[in-house]
Amino acid sequence: MAVITQYVVVRDGEEKMSFTSKAEADAHDKMLDMVEALFPLLEQSELLTDEKQTEDLALFLAREREQVLLALGAKKPAKKKVNKSASEADASKAAS
Repeated sequence: MAVITQYVVVRDGEEKMSFTSKAEADAHDKMLDMVEALFPLLEQSELLTDEKQTEDLALFLAREREQVLLALGAKKPAKKKVNKSASEADASKAAS
């Protein structure tokens, strides 16, 4: 018999999802917090009249938070790491 540790995200007494790692459960819980914060803001826009669409959009924005932050300029894109030996090889070729 195997023993499995599970981390369960519960909201308003309802089980939302279960995970095998605490970090994944915490990340999902944080995303649900963002959805709860975004929902009233999206309701104020009056662009979405359907509650399900508003909830879906809030969920989408929370899932894509990194891209949203980049689009808003609140976060800078990650710089691509350049392999030092590859850049040195390119410099040698250019010098030749």
